[in-house]
Amino acid sequence: MDLGVKGLRALVTGGTKGIGRRCVDLFADEGAHVAFCARDAGEVAAAAAAVEAKGVRAFGRAVDVSDKAALEAFIADAAGALCGLGMVVGNVSALAAMNDDEASWTAEFNVDMMHSVRLVWASMPFLEASDHASTTLISSVSGREVDFTGPAYGVMKAALVRYAADLAFKLAPKGVRANVVSPGNVYFTQGFWHYAEENLPDLFAEALRLNPTGRMATPEEIARGVVFVASPASSFTSGANLVIDGALTRGVQL
Repeated sequence: MDLGVKGLRALVTGGTKGIGRRCVDLFADEGAHVAFCARDAGEVAAAAAAVEAKGVRAFGRAVDVSDKAALEAFIADAAGALCGLGMVVGNVSALAAMNDDEASWTAEFNVDMMHSVRLVWASMPFLEASDHASTTLISSVSGREVDFTGPAYGVMKAALVRYAADLAFKLAPKGVRANVVSPGNVYFTQGFWHYAEENLPDLFAEALRLNPTGRMATPEEIARGVVFVASPASSFTSGANLVIDGALTRGVQL
């Protein structure tokens, strides 16, 4: 299927590892120019070089997305470098905030929630000027069910689903789509489940047991859903929560 993104412009936060990196690569493979950020400047530079080798433009910057001014500057500069933005993906999460304490709640609010809100706010002038405008936020199945994660993580992930639904309704007259993708457990080197495999073997084994597929997702499997939903190929999809979890969750989504 032609996703219709060749020559278009995408932006991904958290674009050097896991789901975010695969989103960056898939957008580029389909011919889109891509901007992305992450915390590590060396990883950003390496990823930008790899993306440009695919024959598209890349704009990368080391950014702490909880820093409002830094995030806004990155978005404005990315739009300038790519001559606009059309597909925006909010991928960064403070998953490490697993405890039920004030520091965890603050981290989840600032990173998962407010980074997403500020991303939308700062991108909106560029999205409104685009003929293929979409914003896609990465939630989690932890927003649907109570699980091993800290309460702040699940609450903020659930809030993202509600936020995207609100955006979808309000922005539809402006031609801007808003959706959420909710992954289940995703395994990749340097990711949480790689850490758990080596340091929390009981938790890792239990997570595998709970999924009827007997395995976890790859970043590629999640990113393909994200890029499709963000692309013009999914032009009438807005307000959706795409759950990609290998049948891990059992609740009926009404």
